[in-house]
Amino acid sequence: MTKETKQASSKFADLLEKDGVKVPQVGDVVKGTVVTASKSEVVLDIDGVLMGIVRGPELYVEVEEYAHLKPGDQVEAAVLETENEEGHLEMSFRQVGQEKAWQNLREAFKEKTTVKIRIIDANKGGLLARYCQINGFLPVSQLAPENYPRISGGDKSKILEKLKTFVGQDFEVNVITLNEEENKIIFSEKDVWNKKQKPALDRYHVGMVVDGRITAITNFGVFLNFDDGMEGLIHISEIAWQRIDSPNELFKVGDRIQAEIVSIDGSKIFLSSKKLQKDPWQEASAKYSVGQVVKGVIVKVNPFGLFVKLDEEIHGLAHISQLKLGPKEKIGELFNAGEEKYFEIVSISPSEHRLGLKLAEDDGKKESVTEKKTSKDKKENDL
Repeated sequence: MTKETKQASSKFADLLEKDGVKVPQVGDVVKGTVVTASKSEVVLDIDGVLMGIVRGPELYVEVEEYAHLKPGDQVEAAVLETENEEGHLEMSFRQVGQEKAWQNLREAFKEKTTVKIRIIDANKGGLLARYCQINGFLPVSQLAPENYPRISGGDKSKILEKLKTFVGQDFEVNVITLNEEENKIIFSEKDVWNKKQKPALDRYHVGMVVDGRITAITNFGVFLNFDDGMEGLIHISEIAWQRIDSPNELFKVGDRIQAEIVSIDGSKIFLSSKKLQKDPWQEASAKYSVGQVVKGVIVKVNPFGLFVKLDEEIHGLAHISQLKLGPKEKIGELFNAGEEKYFEIVSISPSEHRLGLKLAEDDGKKESVTEKKTSKDKKENDL
C-alpha cells in the first residue's frame, strides 16, 4: 500500500468513527454480505461502508454454512488486517469456522447429539478423525459392532490392516470426551449404534430363538447377525456341551445357524447354540458311575490336571492330585495330549456338568467296565 493510500484510508476511518460507525479491529468477528464469490476469493460488504476480502487458505473451512456461498448470503468473518494493499479489510473464514466447530462440539458433547467425522488415519489403538479442522480420536473399543476388527488370535498387524480400510470414510459419532485445554477429543460410534439398537431390542426376549449368519469368529466366541442388522455373541462356553478349544472347530464365517437368546444386557444380546441341542449330561448318570474304570483320551494337559474325553460328548477332569506324581515329577513330562489312559471316576455331577477322575491303579492293564459290557454284548449277539 502506498503512503498516500494509507493516509487516505486513515482519514476515511476517522470520518467513519466521527459518524458513529465502529471500524472493526484485528480479531473482531463481523457479519458481512457476499458481493462476489469464487474459488480464489470472496468479497464481503460490511454494513454498506467497508469491503472485506477473504482469500487463499483463509477461505478453507468445513462448517456447512460456508459451503457454496453466493452473492447475497450473509456470513461471519474474522478481521486479520484492518487495511490491505487495496485499503480493504483482510478477513478469514477459517478462524471463525474453527470457533464454530468447537461450539458445535461443545453442544454435541452436552446434548449427546451426533456429529459427522472424517477418518484421516489409523493406528493399532483406533482411528484418527477430523471434525472440520479439529482432530480427535475414535478408539477401537468405541467402534460399532459391524466395524469392530474381529481378528482371530488378535493379530495386531491384521487389526491395523482392517482399521486402515476406514481412512477417507465418514462416521456418525458421539463426543464422549472433550477437553479444549488439552485439545483432547474422544469420539464413539458405538454409542450411536447402541442408541439405534435400543428400540429394536424391545422385540426380543430371553428364550427366543433366532436364525442368523455367522459374521465373525474370535477366540472367545462367534458373532451372529440376524433379522435387520441385529447382532449377538455366542460365547465359546455356549457353543456346545462338550469342551472345545476354538469355535473354528465347529463353525466358519458365513454359516447359518439357530441360537437361543440367553440374556440381554443394555444393547448387547448374548446367545447360546448349545441350548438348542440335547444335553448329554442328562444321561451321564445312566452311562457312568463313581468307581467305574474307563478308558479316556487326554485332550489337554494343564498345570492343574488333565482334561479327558470319555466319549464325544462327555469330558472329565483328572486333578493333578489324582495323578500319583512323584515329588520331582512334572505333569507336562509324563502326560501328552492324544494319549489313551485308564481312569477311575471319583465324582459325577450331571447338573453341574462335572466329572472327576483319577488315574486307575493298574492303568493300561485293566479293561474298563464299559469295555467289558461292550465285549459281553458282542459275544451274546454272535451266539
